[in-house]
Formats: sequence, structure tokens, C-alpha cells
Amino acid sequence: MHRVAQTKVLYPCYQKQNFPEFEEKILEFWEKNQVFEKSLEIRKSAPLFVFYEGPPSANGKPGIHHVMARTIKDLICRYKALKGFYVPRKAGWDTHGLPVELEVEKSLGITKQDIGKKISIEAYNAACKKAVMRYKDLWEQLTRRMGYWIDLKNPYITFTNEYIESVWYLLKQIYQKGWLYKGYTVQPYSPAAGIGLNSHELNLPGCYKSVKDVGISVQFELKTMFHESVYPVY
Repeated sequence: MHRVAQTKVLYPCYQKQNFPEFEEKILEFWEKNQVFEKSLEIRKSAPLFVFYEGPPSANGKPGIHHVMARTIKDLICRYKALKGFYVPRKAGWDTHGLPVELEVEKSLGITKQDIGKKISIEAYNAACKKAVMRYKDLWEQLTRRMGYWIDLKNPYITFTNEYIESVWYLLKQIYQKGWLYKGYTVQPYSPAAGIGLNSHELNLPGCYKSVKDVGISVQFELKTMFHESVYPVY
């Protein structure tokens, strides 16, 4: 009778799988061993595939639709990395103006006309910058939990001078090439904010409300019928 040789178990054996616990162990392994950072380092001399995330807005909570979109983004970046490309991924924060401004003005009990009078421009800007990053921690937690590989330590932020100057620089290049032109478009306008409104701002809660419109309707008796040769009936 042959004795069965005992072999060393290379992987843990789970009698009952706990998927949340399993996820945490994988994430802990990635962070402890800096797997994402090393995956970039070993490919620095490879052909470049650059990814700048279309930045979310940290003044709102993330939802399941963000998980779905980010999963697709992550799949593409990982695929290109596996194909041998150097794929730096840069996170970003969209600090869009008007919704944040309205939120801050409501919380402070002021209007646009009060800026520079009841509150300084510097204090107003500081309040907006704080409000726009309200849920940044929740976004970073979601990013980690879903295993989304992206550089959160060095994000681009749209309210910083560096970002604003880069946009002006690009506009200058477009202008010098003769690609910038003046046009006209019909656009919704906010008298209170003194600015045009985009589709996102028009869909914000509270933008529309039912109002009573007092009007007068007058009826007249028709004495003469219109001639069909002048006003044909189709």
C-alpha cells in the first residue's frame, strides 16, 4: 500500500465563501504591494496610451451609474496595459460653477448681488471650493471598493489656476490656427444668476415649478367665412 505524499497548500481553502471579505483581501493585497503603481513602472518605456477621466462632481454622491461607467473605463485601460502599453490614468474633479454657487448662496442666505458687499469675493470662493468637494471621501471610497485603478493622489481639479491656465492656453492655440469663430445660439438664461444655463442645470431639482397664470380669453362671432381660394383647406 502506497503512502500518499502530503503537498503544501498554495492557496487558502474556503469552506464557505465570504465575497465581501474576499474583496477586501484582494484590495488590501493590491494596496500593500502597490500593484497598480508597479504595473505602471514596468511599462514606462512602452508605447503611451493616456487616460484622463471625464471628471465626476464631488458635490454630489456617487451612484450605480458611475460604477457602470467606471467599469468600462477600467476595462479599456487594463486591456491596453495587457497589450503592452504604458497607461497612466489621471483622476479629476469637475468643479462646475452654477449649481455649487446656488447651493452656497442658499446656505449663506445671500444672492449674487451680495457678493462683494455682505461677503467678500475671497470668502465666497472659499465657501464654493469647500462645498464642491463635500463628498470627495465617498468618491474615493467607491473608487477603492470597486477596484478602479486610477491616480487619485495627483488629480486635476477644474478650479485650480493650473487647469484654468491650460484651458486658456489651448484656446489661444485654437484662435491662432483660425479655428475660433463667433456664432449665435438660442440659450436659456437665468436673470437671477446673470448667466446662460446648460442642459444639466435645467434638469436640476427645483428649476421648474407650477405657477398660476392670470389671462383673459375673448371670443368673437364669425360673420364672414374665409374664401377657400385664399385660405385653402387641406
